Amino acid sequence: MPLRIRSAFVPHDLKAPIKGAANGPLAGLSVVIKDMFDIVGERTGGGNPAWLAAQKPATKNAAVVQKLLDAGATITGKTVCDEFFYSIAGVNAHYGTPVNPRAPGRLPGGSSSGSASAAASDACDFAIGSDTGGSVRVPSSFCGLYGIRTTHGRVDITGAMGMADSFDAVGWFANAPGIFRKIGPVLLGGTSTAADIVRVVVLDDAFAEADPQVATLMKEALAAMANELPSPSHQRIAPEGLETWREAFRVIQSREIWSVYGDFVTRVKPRFGPGVAERFAAAATVTEEMAAQARVIQERARDRIRGIAQPGTLLLLPTSPTIAPLADAPHAEHESFRMRAMRMTCIAGLSGLPQVSIPVGTVDGCPVGLSFIGWAGGDETLLDLAVRLARYCGMTP
Repeated sequence: MPLRIRSAFVPHDLKAPIKGAANGPLAGLSVVIKDMFDIVGERTGGGNPAWLAAQKPATKNAAVVQKLLDAGATITGKTVCDEFFYSIAGVNAHYGTPVNPRAPGRLPGGSSSGSASAAASDACDFAIGSDTGGSVRVPSSFCGLYGIRTTHGRVDITGAMGMADSFDAVGWFANAPGIFRKIGPVLLGGTSTAADIVRVVVLDDAFAEADPQVATLMKEALAAMANELPSPSHQRIAPEGLETWREAFRVIQSREIWSVYGDFVTRVKPRFGPGVAERFAAAATVTEEMAAQARVIQERARDRIRGIAQPGTLLLLPTSPTIAPLADAPHAEHESFRMRAMRMTCIAGLSGLPQVSIPVGTVDGCPVGLSFIGWAGGDETLLDLAVRLARYCGMTP
């Protein structure tokens, strides 16, 4: 096995690899699992030692884990994540910040930080994460990986720790686009909606959130892909403003995560790292009335986004507004990044649509990703697109 980046893995890591079926579409491939999915005989920690201490070993594999094993994959590790998945930075005050192998000294992105770190360091063939507010998409961009947030509800999340049921989705990372594509048929359930890509819409308000160098690289990448995609049109996606959408997402997410973990936080009073502590304190103040008002905004946003992202139409935007911030930057800078990023990541979150991030280049030596948001059930089309565009990313399928 390739050398591990140790900081990608939890202290309570597997004692030995778990081998999957002898035959299957993923036979011979290694995978690491974010520490939110149950694995038989292991405790699930969710990035927080107090939660880990309160858990008993799982008696049943999470649905995702079982499907991977049945398909022949070998699980080689459990990976670090941000505490209770309540961050997109990739920082964990208890276990350390996983290394970003593609941008040393910079954040890996979170909350699926360890999974992205392991994949980017070639410690596995692919890695499993989850994405509520950007937890696969942001690390994909920061670590130069292929990553997907799936259509909400298409991948069975049974046996995984929840965060915000309205937004939680399973996702995965890979270096190789061909391997990235192989995971789809194994994990995707529900309704697949096939359609030819006939329209690409550049989201101008999302591009306006990005640093100029990032936006320029995205536009250059799109121009290079001109023979593969329809000529793009331009549109502002959020009539109310992306900040209004971000705040609605925040309120709903806060209400839902408090409903899941509020009792534990109140009783146990676990120690949280910076940012997570403040977010839980704020979540405790969100009332059902506030959440109901935010859901009205969500419904408008969902109707707006899905009305444009009909089968055959892709929405295009930078995955992240910036390159990965420096890991030792002041906490205020990390929080400022979070606010900017979530104005972009909330688009797929509020609408429940799939989004794929592909590594298209670097800015100041740091990876950046270009994203396509597809239609409901269009995950397979996004995976196929990632393979087709690989040659524009310096990759081979």
